Amino acid sequence: MSTPGAPLLSLDRITQAFGRVVALDRASLHVRTGTVHALLGENGAGKTTLMRVVFGLLRPDSGTMLLRGVPTTLRSPGDALARGIGMVHQHFSLVPSMTVAENVALGGRGRFDPHGAADRVRDVATRAGLSLDPDARVEDLPVGAQQRCEIVKALARDVQLLILDEPTAVLAPSEATELLRWMRGYADAGHAVVLITHKLRDALAVADDITVLHRGRTVLATAAANTTESEIAAAMLNGGATTPDVPDIDHRAYGAIVMQLDQASVHDSGGVLRLRATSMQVRGGEIVGIAAVEGAGQHHLLRLLAGRMTPTAGHVSIPAHVGFVPEDRHRDALLLDAPLFENTALQGAGMRRGLIDWPAFRHRTGALLQHFDVRASGPDAPARTLSGGNQQKLVVGRELEASRQALVVENPSRGLDFVATAAVHRALRAARDAGTAVVVYSSDLDEVLQLADTVYAMHDGALIPVARDRDAVGRAMLQGAPV
Repeated sequence: MSTPGAPLLSLDRITQAFGRVVALDRASLHVRTGTVHALLGENGAGKTTLMRVVFGLLRPDSGTMLLRGVPTTLRSPGDALARGIGMVHQHFSLVPSMTVAENVALGGRGRFDPHGAADRVRDVATRAGLSLDPDARVEDLPVGAQQRCEIVKALARDVQLLILDEPTAVLAPSEATELLRWMRGYADAGHAVVLITHKLRDALAVADDITVLHRGRTVLATAAANTTESEIAAAMLNGGATTPDVPDIDHRAYGAIVMQLDQASVHDSGGVLRLRATSMQVRGGEIVGIAAVEGAGQHHLLRLLAGRMTPTAGHVSIPAHVGFVPEDRHRDALLLDAPLFENTALQGAGMRRGLIDWPAFRHRTGALLQHFDVRASGPDAPARTLSGGNQQKLVVGRELEASRQALVVENPSRGLDFVATAAVHRALRAARDAGTAVVVYSSDLDEVLQLADTVYAMHDGALIPVARDRDAVGRAMLQGAPV
């Protein structure tokens, strides 16, 4: 077993670019044996990308990696596992129809022995102090047990460094507390954990060391005992630089209330409370911006407002038709191989009755392409042939054309370049100016502040009214409402 506190993993000046987007800019990270190392940063800071380098999923453009002091190049996750590095991803990679034992055995060598695999799961789970039934089907397990399965799957390969990507995001509070306790014990037994998290309190509760990334750069590396929540939050939000100015807005008179929540709560399919007794109002001619880290409850809030979800308690008052632009346009908003006029017809498809007037939809689509400057050969062009920016303009235009009262937009500029982003922003402001009630969530805090007339932060399922001040919004996102 390695000496407690000895260097285990050292990353120096790691750079990783995807085209013109620099995800990691000479980032560094140093992990010691016998410690929990918290890796923090706001959305898009490069945390998961850096750990994908460590797990062999990415080959960096430059920089060095030392494992136990030895220069190391990892060409695959198999290389990483062979060297004692495991990773539990934020989105589980289990096969739902298989048992726990079968999932843990996946990727192994030789003939599958169901009894041996089950015994291996029992042995690893018992030694790790993790309760798990090897014969249970994954699809029947609650989310906390699925996560334990992922951890046992890694531990069964005798890893000494375990990377956990946002492990408490999907857990109930009691499960999260138990997992943090387990991490501490695992590290104290002579292993190491890298904990990727947005949650400052989780980090400070369990971590020995803390590294903060901001826009791909390491901006803070310190012992947890030598820092505070406020210092970490400042590094995450501003990278230690001067707080950027928030653009001024015109002070306008808003219209009548269009969307309203009254003490609305949502529990997810596992019974975990995701939105807490939330009340809010959105008026015509107003853009309400939602600022939140991943998993804070914004997903459920937006779908309540868009009429795609019903509350488990409280009340929702929204128009009969609310336009909704989801963050994943390929999965949730477009049929990529269908022509544009058929994609236009998707809006409200579940409520439509009778025969479809396809010539009318072709005409409507042609007008939409012109009005929203969607660059396409015409209404018959497959959606796949459009650039990402033009696909987004099509979806925004389709939803606005169908519902001029209310629009809910999730990550409006994800994957778009500067020109396409500006066009989408213009469309949202024009809708606001025409009297539409608009709600926008973006994982980019600066985008929220650029667009919003009114800002709310979300923290642990709670909605917090906050001034249009970057530091105030950031503190509320990361730390919740002041006591």
